[in-house]
Amino acid sequence: MIHASTAGGRCFPNAGNTLRIDTEAEWPRQLDDLGDTRPLGLWVRGRPGLRLWALRSVAVVGARACTEYGAHMAATLAAGLAERGWVVVSGGAYGVDGAAHRGALGAGGATAAVLACGVDRPYPPGHTALLTRIADQGLVLGELPPGDHPTPSRFVLRNRVIAALTRGTVVVEAAHRSGSLVTARAAARLGRHVMGVPGPATSGLSAGVHELLRGEAVLVTDADEITELVGGMGELAPERRGPVLPTDLLEPGTRQVLAALPARGAATAADIARGAGTAPDDAVARLYELRALGYVERHGDDWKLTRQTTISVRGGRDPR
Repeated sequence: MIHASTAGGRCFPNAGNTLRIDTEAEWPRQLDDLGDTRPLGLWVRGRPGLRLWALRSVAVVGARACTEYGAHMAATLAAGLAERGWVVVSGGAYGVDGAAHRGALGAGGATAAVLACGVDRPYPPGHTALLTRIADQGLVLGELPPGDHPTPSRFVLRNRVIAALTRGTVVVEAAHRSGSLVTARAAARLGRHVMGVPGPATSGLSAGVHELLRGEAVLVTDADEITELVGGMGELAPERRGPVLPTDLLEPGTRQVLAALPARGAATAADIARGAGTAPDDAVARLYELRALGYVERHGDDWKLTRQTTISVRGGRDPR
């Protein structure tokens, strides 16, 4: 059962009752993976059903002092996950955490904030309105009793709950000593998926993420790639490729002949055949095909790319 109790200290306005989960019916069993460091119980504000929510949840964490890029990526990923029916879990902090919560809420989805203090204490204070909204539409939870204040050590303890509660952790911007890396490494130890969003190689706020990506983390850039890792069978990200060019529709042998023509100047059919690895007669037949399509032109015994092909195809653009 879920036991209701009266919260001490300040309460979120209109957030409903504070609930303590310490029984099997609502307990998220993945927290048992923490062994002896498992929370004795959880205090929850908001909608019930944490156990079911946790089964389909992803943590999105990162730098508090994030860049505009980091905030954009966190919000976009969270919105995409929410639209696909995933619960976005984060720590309610400034920066990436707040952007992730807002992204999920903005998409009309589910989000949960795990706090390092009593769930009746809006922390950070600047996120009072956001945490109130999360409690109204989602869940605010923590293992500390109402009224408890946050301390540096409690943030580290909080991070293990985020890691254990979710199917995987996505890190969006993190310096080498970021607390979000603690969450990611805890997730790795627990056998959860660890993912990282790449940033500029020159950005110190992406250095920690890049270090993760060199080790246990998988690079992700959108919600499809995240759900491919944490989701069930068949939840595959679409294949990524550039636009289809007219040359993609050519027969492989014809594309080889086209690729064998020099970028500048002309070449004989024999030279083109050698470059394409085919017989001269085959090369000539394909050159006439390419001429009919407007890719090449003949100059006496030589062949060359048309001006349009030189500009478009060699530049990777559609000549049409």
